[in-house]
Amino acid sequence: MSPKVTKEELLAKARQPAEDAMRLHPFYRGKMQTTAKCAVRDVNDFAIWYTPGVAEVCKAIKIDKEKVYEYTNKWNTVAIVSDGTRVLGLGDIGPEAGLPVMEGKALLFKYLGGVDAVAICLDTKDPDEIIQAVKWLQPSFGGINLEDIANPKCFYILDTLRQEMAIPVWHDDQQGTAAVTLAGLVNALKIVGKKKDEVSVTLNGVGAANIAIARLLFTAGFKPQNAIFVDSKGTLHTGRTDLEARQAENPYKWDLCQRTNPEKRTGRTYEALRGADICISLSKSGPDTIKPEWIKSMAKDAILFACANPIPEIWPWEAKEAGARIVATGRSDFPNQVNNSIGFPAIFRGTLDVKARTITDEMCLAAAYELAKCAEERGIHDDYVIPTMGEWEVFIKEAVAVGMKAIEQGVARKTADHEELTKQAEKMIKESRETTALLMKSGLIPPVPEE
Repeated sequence: MSPKVTKEELLAKARQPAEDAMRLHPFYRGKMQTTAKCAVRDVNDFAIWYTPGVAEVCKAIKIDKEKVYEYTNKWNTVAIVSDGTRVLGLGDIGPEAGLPVMEGKALLFKYLGGVDAVAICLDTKDPDEIIQAVKWLQPSFGGINLEDIANPKCFYILDTLRQEMAIPVWHDDQQGTAAVTLAGLVNALKIVGKKKDEVSVTLNGVGAANIAIARLLFTAGFKPQNAIFVDSKGTLHTGRTDLEARQAENPYKWDLCQRTNPEKRTGRTYEALRGADICISLSKSGPDTIKPEWIKSMAKDAILFACANPIPEIWPWEAKEAGARIVATGRSDFPNQVNNSIGFPAIFRGTLDVKARTITDEMCLAAAYELAKCAEERGIHDDYVIPTMGEWEVFIKEAVAVGMKAIEQGVARKTADHEELTKQAEKMIKESRETTALLMKSGLIPPVPEE
């Protein structure tokens, strides 16, 4: 922390986004709207876009359903589906209270990835009803982004929909968070000079995010036997009879008990952090969820990803003072933002551009390694292990990496080469950014009012 900046000033800066959000959300009354993408020269054009001309288009799609991707915007439209049961770090706040988050996600989809996204908050918590609702939506969308759905039902919902739907379905809190976390860790380990197959990792929190992160880390070469998970009752190990008894309800935790922590270390988070090289925390919103003295007990050149929202488990400057070498959070107003916002817009861009049937773990790995590579090319250091949302060209490269991997794996309906995918992604992302800039310049998007 710079000696010129006091802790009070840092705290005031951290509180500012929330204050601005309460002022500006009612001013704009939402973040997304529907606008035309076709030419309307005069009202006579409605005979083309609507009746009677559109009937010929409908008949063509009836003969060949794949034409819907050519004749409508399905090819570029994603549904963001949530039941509001696990929104940010706020918990079960309901579908209406979750809507501002889903709208914000739609904005990121469009601005960063050129993807048209629609926020859909369902008034049900029943996993089978959610599954049915999403399946009913399939004709209108090119992909489904599940969001902020409580654990463990989120796994059941995702797995079922991936098996039963013909369009890509993913849960961003799982796959998206995992991809960007891996990207940040790849570069963090390069900085501290440690190897992924040797480091010890403590994962604080056993929700959807950390379970998915672990799966991707293990796929990437991190060793399960070097990992320890901690939930609200303590470390996971095969002696946890409470989890063994509930494995039918939540098999994911019991599986981790069997695969990790072979020494059966017991205790809470502070005990699991002793000697750890890495802490990945997606648990209770902070501050003070993780204590500075716990960080002091970690290994030299410790890496801390404190990614709870809206407040990290410990303030970054406190973690640094306690000895952490590299600190990341989920917030854009601190260095090293490890947040799925730099993942999902591009991953879906690449997925949609090749009409992929699913989003595989390998596609997520491709995104993670491309993100890490882009940051390394710019010059990684303690406060820069992963690209920021402001580096818009990164989203193009990430999208292309995902699309090429989908083609390689045979899950793409459309084939293209690297150059074609680059041109397509650049066109979509650039047009989206320029459209927003044009609407702001013309005043159709009003300027932000002064306080």
